[in-house]
Amino acid sequence: MTKTLPLADAATQPFWRRPVALLFLMAAAMPISFATWSALLNNFVIEAAQFDGSDIGWLHTVREIPGFLSIGVILVIILVREQTLALTSLILLGISTALTAYFPSLGGILMITFFSSVGFHYYEAVNQSLQLQWLSREEAPRVLGKLLAVGSAATLLSYGLIVLLWDRLGLTYNIVFLMAGGTTVALALFARFAYPQFEAPNPQRKTFVLRRRYWLYYAMQFMAGARRQIFVVFAGFMMVERFGFDVHEVTSLFLITLLSNMIIAPLLGRAVGYYGERRVLLIEYAGLVIIFSLYGGIYYFGWGIVLASALYVIDNLFFSLALALKTYFQKIADPGDIAPTAAVAFTINHIAAVFLPASLGYLWLFSPASVFVLAAGLAACSFGLALLIPRHPEPGFETVFAGRRRAAAAE
Repeated sequence: MTKTLPLADAATQPFWRRPVALLFLMAAAMPISFATWSALLNNFVIEAAQFDGSDIGWLHTVREIPGFLSIGVILVIILVREQTLALTSLILLGISTALTAYFPSLGGILMITFFSSVGFHYYEAVNQSLQLQWLSREEAPRVLGKLLAVGSAATLLSYGLIVLLWDRLGLTYNIVFLMAGGTTVALALFARFAYPQFEAPNPQRKTFVLRRRYWLYYAMQFMAGARRQIFVVFAGFMMVERFGFDVHEVTSLFLITLLSNMIIAPLLGRAVGYYGERRVLLIEYAGLVIIFSLYGGIYYFGWGIVLASALYVIDNLFFSLALALKTYFQKIADPGDIAPTAAVAFTINHIAAVFLPASLGYLWLFSPASVFVLAAGLAACSFGLALLIPRHPEPGFETVFAGRRRAAAAE
């Protein structure tokens, strides 16, 4: 039976058995499967099942259904510890990734993607909760930036092996999916038995939590989920469909993105700690408005492959700034609300993801540029919401409106 260890006593353990070390291990294990799946997906579905824009939209709609149902995490953690659930979800993700190439049809790909997505989204919901419980407010921005860099490094290793060995060794989709998924499973099993169960000092509520004072956080999560889906679904698909990128070319583009993230993500974490969530998020959303507008210009004006590739890399860097949304919530939340609110927020984040990919897939068939114009509009809405974040958020001071009410009451 795994030993339970209070979080306050974790410092007595060797560094590799402390909570932060486990966070780093999980941060590496997840992208080995997910990033490999993402890198091969567009080529695999086009070659194996002749997907068009509508089919890829339906695939991502199915993939996001478990994200929409992430609120079920609240029910699961009544019976299972969050740490155990995180590692079990990683195992499910790894197994599903390993089996992906065994289902080379529309129905088969949709089915195995659904199971993979359950593992990914339940892991992400619980992992976010564990991060905010195990990290202090002072260290959270810095460590979250480092966790992003570790995830990028693991993804870089996966992509690097694909680029170097795909043609040289005559690799197949089946071999790569099996190796990536098997590695994630092995790391998750090691973590399951090598680490104690860490007990956070603030017990988490095992009930549905939806508080009015968190409304801005919920709204920003909804908008973030909507615009991110457009990027995840259609930016990479554009590179394959419009510019004819092969597997190693798509993966090379990902490699450039990852190298940039490894260097910049820790700096972004420090920037959040120094400048605050409001300023950093405003920069992110303003940048995304410009980027998505330029994506649309690629179709309207025939701008070329170099600009498209550059935008893809810059777009990913801006998304790294989303860690500021986590630290904003950490500052305004009751300690016992973190786990249930993380699940609720994950569900809110995926409301648009359930219908946007499929519906925009049909729009893509007639006007790909319009899809990116819509994304620019969503980013502009997010910019407006970020203006409502106070410079120093805290419980009772979640928005600038709360600050004005407080000042009026003091008068």
